[in-house]
Amino acid sequence: MNTLFLIPFLAFFSEYMDATLGMGYGTTLTPLLLILGFKPLEIVPAVLFSQFVTSLMAGFFHHRFGNVDFRRESFHLKVVFVLAFSGIVGSIVAVFISLNVPQLVVKTYIGLMVLVIGMAMLFNMNKSYGFSWRKVVGFGLIAAFNKGISGGGYGPVVTGGQILSGLDEKNAVAITSLAEGLICIVAVAVYFATRSVESWKLIPYVLIGALISVPFAAVTVRMINPRVLRTGIAVLTILLGVATLLKIATA
Repeated sequence: MNTLFLIPFLAFFSEYMDATLGMGYGTTLTPLLLILGFKPLEIVPAVLFSQFVTSLMAGFFHHRFGNVDFRRESFHLKVVFVLAFSGIVGSIVAVFISLNVPQLVVKTYIGLMVLVIGMAMLFNMNKSYGFSWRKVVGFGLIAAFNKGISGGGYGPVVTGGQILSGLDEKNAVAITSLAEGLICIVAVAVYFATRSVESWKLIPYVLIGALISVPFAAVTVRMINPRVLRTGIAVLTILLGVATLLKIATA
């Protein structure tokens, strides 16, 4: 019971980081819950469902505070839908693969992918990119595959990928927040359909903490300098990639 009451605080921290930098919710919360003794098939569906709800809320607050334009027919909303639809394919495939592929292979792949994207952002910090729909679709597919197969690894790829595709840092964070939620609910539905979920008891505890953090994160993004935000995204992406690979090496 004491462990369950700790979960909202962990979810608050993880979601605040995710809604501020566009990454880190599943990547942070999933291993923490594993350390607390919960099983992967308890954790991943709970993380996915809670992020669906919080992502909708994050999209609302990012729009409200001017970090992005999600009005009907807006360019940013079109990017969300492109990421979502391309991601649906990746997430469905990933869920089925996750039930048959060794987790060592999955974690190694995600660690390397995240590390490479973070380094690409950092080494090209002063370079501007022309917008590319092809890049957006490609990064959307890869990111959703990561999300469906492990519960994490979406944000670093799709946020960094959008910046490398020519989008503004604040726009990329906000778009990731909303698009990720649409991907998550598809993955949850597939888990539910396969009847592979062991328990749903984590959901209310995770959801409460995550929801409270969202407005604070949106205000932070509004106030932060874009260059500082880009640097933070790049550095955190690299750290997440390195941490994943180190965890595998020392296991």
